[in-house]
Amino acid sequence: MVLLEGIRWESVGPLVLISLAIMGSPGPATISLVAAGSVRGVRRSFPYLFGTIVGTTLVLVAVASGITAALLAVPAIGSVLIWISAGYILWLAYHIATAPPLSKPTGAPNAFSPIGGALLGIANPKAWVAIAAVFASARLADAATTDAAAKIAVLTVMIIVICATWLFAGTAIAPLLRDPRRARLVNAALAVGLVGATALAVLH
Repeated sequence: MVLLEGIRWESVGPLVLISLAIMGSPGPATISLVAAGSVRGVRRSFPYLFGTIVGTTLVLVAVASGITAALLAVPAIGSVLIWISAGYILWLAYHIATAPPLSKPTGAPNAFSPIGGALLGIANPKAWVAIAAVFASARLADAATTDAAAKIAVLTVMIIVICATWLFAGTAIAPLLRDPRRARLVNAALAVGLVGATALAVLH
């Protein structure tokens, strides 16, 4: 009750809108979720969705606890995160680009594993930048601890909503993937978009 009484409720709405605009914009994680939904369907992609949510939420906690500032103070750590992210994303993009049509459900299931989703969530350079920007965009309480706890609660819900929405969006293009020719084109476009979004996030 004390936590709820200390919250500036009028600031929650703007924080939600900002998170939708910044965190919900296309990026490595969101594009990979579209690919997962289109290639494997919603139900079979839930483990990957769960992993992505967990990884992204860990980034949120790191931002809230000040770990982000400490990491950015050590350039070598940032470089390691970028290389891990780039390596995994290139591997994932390859599996997306080479996924068979839905009429031949024999693709590589390990490309969208819970661990892979968590790794991408943590190593996703856009997540660190976007979450840090959103976290600093509003103040939900006067007390620092209450403010951080409230933001973690609100933004965790937004991470779940945003990730699930992109996954479900992938099912909208699933019918295109039943035709071999269109499947190759769509999968190639998703793979290129995944790599391109990562490059933009890293170079931003």
